[in-house]
Amino acid sequence: MKLKFLSLLIAFISLNCQQQTISLHVGTYTSEDSKGIYHMQFNTKTGELSNLSLAANIKNPSFIAHSPNKKFMYAVGEGDETVSSFKVKKNGTLEFINKVKSFGGAPCHISINEQGIKAVASNYVGGNIALYNINEDGSLEEASQVFNHNTSTQTSHAHSAIFVKNELFVADLGRNSMYLYKKENDNNYTLKDSSLVEFIENAGPRHFKLTKNGEFIYIINEYAGSITAAKRNGDSFKLINHYSTLSEGFEGINKCADIHLSTDERFLYGSNRGENTIAVFKRNTETGTLEKIENIAVNGDWPRNFTLDPTGKFLLVANKNSSNITVFKIDAVSGKLSFLHEVKIPNPACLIF
Repeated sequence: MKLKFLSLLIAFISLNCQQQTISLHVGTYTSEDSKGIYHMQFNTKTGELSNLSLAANIKNPSFIAHSPNKKFMYAVGEGDETVSSFKVKKNGTLEFINKVKSFGGAPCHISINEQGIKAVASNYVGGNIALYNINEDGSLEEASQVFNHNTSTQTSHAHSAIFVKNELFVADLGRNSMYLYKKENDNNYTLKDSSLVEFIENAGPRHFKLTKNGEFIYIINEYAGSITAAKRNGDSFKLINHYSTLSEGFEGINKCADIHLSTDERFLYGSNRGENTIAVFKRNTETGTLEKIENIAVNGDWPRNFTLDPTGKFLLVANKNSSNITVFKIDAVSGKLSFLHEVKIPNPACLIF
């Protein structure tokens, strides 16, 4: 009887340990020691990272994204102007499926729609976005639509694009603008607005987040060192305000990068490359206004990307130039961050759970 009880106890402890450990994949730049996409284990109880291994050998996968069911992964190849698809295996390794052209220079972002049947890649140098149909086996078809934002007088730098239901939002750093495309009855997308949000001159919109109800949008501006907040007004958005991401008195060179909302949407986080901090804002969930509450050092150099774990209790930062991932605990009441530890990894550029 005792032996049976002990066996059940060991099985319970083993299952509990498995449940609190989840996969983290890391996209990197492969100019130095990195070989491609890496896999790690993340402990959702302690915030510890372990078991670093190479998941896929690929050149400059600077941004990666899961399918909604996490059976497949998609990566831009910033060095060879491609978009690749992979099958995610149980041990975290990636099995290559296929590769297609990005139709633009320096693809720097990719996202998948809620149904897992469409992908969109943003080409920074090409100044365009490319849309792809995804097959049931996770493979990518050649681009079904390519939208070029360049004009005879303005150079586009498309930096990120996200599907929200039947809409597609695009941040164009080069043209200092947010675009809105809408899906038509034939499942193709049509441009509806090329100046969706009001920006200051040369702000440089880079990445953005919408609230779950789609009523508010927050855009981090690479050049201006700011976050632009706006509220939906029909098919457009009305400006709320622009908020500095920088510490008072900071005078060095800075380029903002990534932005995320907390799980409960009460707090907003943005990364500063140069000041090398995460700016933390308290968010009014009714009016959408922001109040900066801290700038905390990332304990690294050039925080290109960061993410929150699925529990919403931890924030992880990919510091490209210092080749480390730093882990912070999120205070559920105040939203503030406290540094826990770091893990070395070559040139991290994108983190996804």
